[in-house]
Amino acid sequence: MADRALTAWHDRGMIVIRFASGHEVSFQTKGNPRLKAASETDVGHIEISPFGLHWPKLDEDLSFAGILEGRYGQRG
Repeated sequence: MADRALTAWHDRGMIVIRFASGHEVSFQTKGNPRLKAASETDVGHIEISPFGLHWPKLDEDLSFAGILEGRYGQRG
């Protein structure tokens, strides 16, 4: 992936990802059952890998490719 994620955060029901290019991508947490059901603290604890986002307390991973295609995890 040419553009890499610099940071990701949770803000008012949204996950926001900022890339090195300055572009931002966001999606609603309600689109993912684990994120929707989790505490604000757990949703806000986001780790960035070269390929996607990881929530350690939730055992949830989303790939950047999936996020960009509108896939935000399993439907509950």
